[in-house]
Amino acid sequence: MTDPPTPALQLMADQDGERLDQFLARRLDGASRTQARQLIDDGLVRIDGSLERPAYKLRFGELVAVYPRASSPVEAPVGIELAVVYEDDDLAVIDKPANLTVHPAPGETQPTLVSAILHRWPEVSKISNDDQDADPLRPGLVHRLDRDTTGLLMIAKNAPTLRSLRDQLRERSMDKRYLAVVVGAPDPPAGLIDAPIGRDPADPRRMAILDRARPSQTSYETVERFADAALLECRLITGRTHQIRVHLSAIGHPIAGDSMYGLPTPLIERQALHSARLTLRHPATEASLTLEADPPADFRSVLAHLREGDLLLGDQPPPRAQRGSTDSVNRRSRSPKRGRRRRTHRIR
Repeated sequence: MTDPPTPALQLMADQDGERLDQFLARRLDGASRTQARQLIDDGLVRIDGSLERPAYKLRFGELVAVYPRASSPVEAPVGIELAVVYEDDDLAVIDKPANLTVHPAPGETQPTLVSAILHRWPEVSKISNDDQDADPLRPGLVHRLDRDTTGLLMIAKNAPTLRSLRDQLRERSMDKRYLAVVVGAPDPPAGLIDAPIGRDPADPRRMAILDRARPSQTSYETVERFADAALLECRLITGRTHQIRVHLSAIGHPIAGDSMYGLPTPLIERQALHSARLTLRHPATEASLTLEADPPADFRSVLAHLREGDLLLGDQPPPRAQRGSTDSVNRRSRSPKRGRRRRTHRIR
């Protein structure tokens, strides 16, 4: 087959002897090993320009290029209705619904948010021509939300805006607040979870707390307590994949309905996580911009049931904090008013 002229993604092998399919499953966000093998079998992966088998053993420093499919319906513009919270000539912010994947991924068969973005703002497709660091498969996307996480998501309409918003994320000057309904009530009620996150070596679809992974920090504050649950406001200090879900699960308070890191609940069919508030510096005017989005109906329904005294888990036993021989979690408790550190908990 003839490959597209430009790879969608280029990755450097970071260790010797790892199978090609294992490497791709580890490095491609949301991809399973089966999906990685399918990409290889379809001729969409090359090692230093050559086709190889899924079992090929990589050598440190080899360049792995992943090519997009010649025609993919998930990357074509599709007229999906979007709830736009804010828009000007440079920037748009939408309120993403649940059950919508943000960008194309191996194995994804439904139209994604990228399809909707290309339909509504076709100019974003040209951003990669002006910014060599922009991903042509994720046009205009500054960050992402999980498929079933709802709320505020930024879209850059041009390259300068994309660079500015990326810089704000990297410098941690952007303030992103999430609402989460969790199992039980954290003690202390407010604090900082400081634990490195990386790809779970036992399951590449999941993330895990690992000693040598990327530094990750999430602050939380209890907004409301219920019989066996709590409503938290979480602030992302870093922005790792599944960060809030992994951190809250690690301290024994997983998000309600999170099938991957927690327990199911009859009150909601997805993780009760919502991106509720966003404060940024406008890339063009330099003015501070704060945007908010109310939680959707299913999230509000959970809160209504809990306020009436219903139990989140029913007869299920509450989860325990994740523990592992190589995992650690620092939890710094602090007063929500003074921000004063009280003590540090380490879970091993």
